[in-house]
Amino acid sequence: MWRHLAAKGNAAFQTTRPALARGFSAHDMHGTTILCVRRGGKVCMIGDGQVSMGSIVVKGNARKVRRVGADILVGFAGSTADAFTLLERLEQKLDEHPNQLTRACVALAKAWRTDKYLRRLEATLLVADREKTFELTGNGDVLEPADGQIGIGSGGAYALAAARALATVDGLEASDVAHRAMSVASDMCVYTNANYIVEELDEEAPAPAAEDAD
Repeated sequence: MWRHLAAKGNAAFQTTRPALARGFSAHDMHGTTILCVRRGGKVCMIGDGQVSMGSIVVKGNARKVRRVGADILVGFAGSTADAFTLLERLEQKLDEHPNQLTRACVALAKAWRTDKYLRRLEATLLVADREKTFELTGNGDVLEPADGQIGIGSGGAYALAAARALATVDGLEASDVAHRAMSVASDMCVYTNANYIVEELDEEAPAPAAEDAD
């Protein structure tokens, strides 16, 4: 089940629409796998490094998972240039709406869908902070997974299925689940390799350092 936040309004509702039913084809999503896992007080976002052009691998160590500021993680699938343009716009929205990730993501999705230039951009974003995870698409969707796990890209469904299965195994941390699930995806998806980039957050913000007494 997913929580869908419509960029055209504030209504929130549950939907079970799969990724391919949201206006994407498998070809649109070639080129990578990005997975985000929440477990045991940790948030782990992981992505592979492969960039493909048709049937040719042009790069194997691209960095598709990044940190924005101290406590926001972003991963992207699709055109790299388009994704960086959207990342810049996301940073602008976060500056306009500090400490309001939901509002910033909805504002970006609305602009992405309605702006004549932005709506031509072909990418999908995963954005996570200490509390929430969202998938942003060019259709104006802002999708929040109910279980805290979400995957995008050509191998996203494989990684997500593996992560959900591993969620039933005791003793695994978020990074363990993410690495094992990505290993499944890279074995099954020809557009995903095993050069992983990983970023992690604690779900609880660190306590401020105590000032030394005079």
